Amino acid sequence: MSVELLRKQFTVWDYHQMVKAGILKEDERVELIAGEIIKMSPIGTLHAAQVKRLINLFAEILGASVIVAAQDPVQLSDYSEPQPDIALLKRRTDFYATAHPQPQDVLLLVEVADTTIDYDRSVKMPLYAASNISEAWIVDINGQNIEVYRQPASDGYQHIQTFQRGQSLFIQAFPEINLNVDELLG
Repeated sequence: MSVELLRKQFTVWDYHQMVKAGILKEDERVELIAGEIIKMSPIGTLHAAQVKRLINLFAEILGASVIVAAQDPVQLSDYSEPQPDIALLKRRTDFYATAHPQPQDVLLLVEVADTTIDYDRSVKMPLYAASNISEAWIVDINGQNIEVYRQPASDGYQHIQTFQRGQSLFIQAFPEINLNVDELLG
């Protein structure tokens, strides 16, 4: 006889209440993904350096036209609030003080992957596509390339392209700005 286990899906509200109650620590490495609280891998030195490099480059190139957020929550739905490594957000004078950014606020989400590439591809990218995030990237530290995901649909991104060293790419929201993969990867 098989027994079906029931699972409780947590909402973003539940998740924030757990932080307020001290069940989860505010700086704990967890994300709310599709109603489940997922423990994230520790951040290694190569990963941290890559995130810092991207913050610096995006801030230098895009200046005050965007808000560059690093490892901050983005509320995708009532059940998902991931913390992508980088989020390029539409400029707001309050810097999102009243609420976390939502899909309509996002210009680009970037996941930096060294140990999490399979998770980023199989869980995060479909979640971002289903949430109508127009563009997301995976910066693959080990593969030394950048996977660009565009044209979101409910079943995933319709256009996926991998850029190697020596190539250039652009952010959909800023098509006039060419970015060199070598410079992005360091």
